[in-house]
Amino acid sequence: MGIFMNSTAIENFVQAQARAVKIRPRVGGFPYLAEVLRAAGVTRNLMHLPSCHGIFLTQYGDIVIQAAPLVQAMADIPVFDRARLIQALRIDQAGESTFEQFLSASWQSGVVRFEVDFVARQVVYYGCREESYVEEYPAVEV
Repeated sequence: MGIFMNSTAIENFVQAQARAVKIRPRVGGFPYLAEVLRAAGVTRNLMHLPSCHGIFLTQYGDIVIQAAPLVQAMADIPVFDRARLIQALRIDQAGESTFEQFLSASWQSGVVRFEVDFVARQVVYYGCREESYVEEYPAVEV
């Protein structure tokens, strides 16, 4: 099954994401993506690893995006490693990884889910035993 463009929430999200891709810089681009989504009425993103499904809560309705999962069958869950996660974040922030590579590196760091709060401008990364790491990101002008 593919994208179902039959809702205002999906149409709004797709347009905002396309705009963000055009304006975000290669280095340090996440705050730009986040600001465009926030301005479009997206309040939260709940991302689950390794399934790679993201739930976006928006003022127009909630949507789900299913990306390719990181694990196809049974796998051990890596132990939460804060230092390794921070390294993956810095590599991504430097523009040296794709989103898919970032998700894989996060999973290898023991992250099983993360939550982006577009209003508070913060991301919380969780391990399966509720370990967590919080990172705030700056407000930007778009």
